[in-house]
Amino acid sequence: MSAIDRYVAFSVLFCLATPLAASETDAPAPRIAAVMEFELIDDMRDFERPEVKDAQDRRIGLISDTLRQELLQRGMYRLADNSAAARLIIGLKAQQELRGCNGCEIDIGKALGADVIIIGWVQKVSNLILNINIEVKEIGSGRILYVKSVDLRGNTDNSWLRGIRYMVDSIEEKKQHLR
Repeated sequence: MSAIDRYVAFSVLFCLATPLAASETDAPAPRIAAVMEFELIDDMRDFERPEVKDAQDRRIGLISDTLRQELLQRGMYRLADNSAAARLIIGLKAQQELRGCNGCEIDIGKALGADVIIIGWVQKVSNLILNINIEVKEIGSGRILYVKSVDLRGNTDNSWLRGIRYMVDSIEEKKQHLR
């Protein structure tokens, strides 16, 4: 192959590849999500042994961190730094649960400069039956973009983590993060 043939072949390949590369770089950046710490609904919490309470509190932090990591690592969302509104979050959570605060979560999202806010909670029915839930709201309109729920069998680190990863897999598969 002569130098001219190589140049023509390279030029053709370059022209064909340029639109593909341009379309990849023209894709909008992932939206910014404010991911709140999960909350626990457990009507029997007052009667639990201290070590059970401690384990569940640790799991709440574990799945909150895992959800953030999974969303970020998969490129589904960029994450807001919740510390910028820590006082607001603490004050609102002292008054009520964020999942039922009638729009206060939107104020948090605005304070963080987020596009969406993700509120999560774990409902414990028993040590065998739990479910993990998230609700994703658009900050600008306040509308719910999507809701996810995963049922768990077993109150262990592994079951909680498996539930979060399954939830994120489902969001990604259905492209719900693009809504």
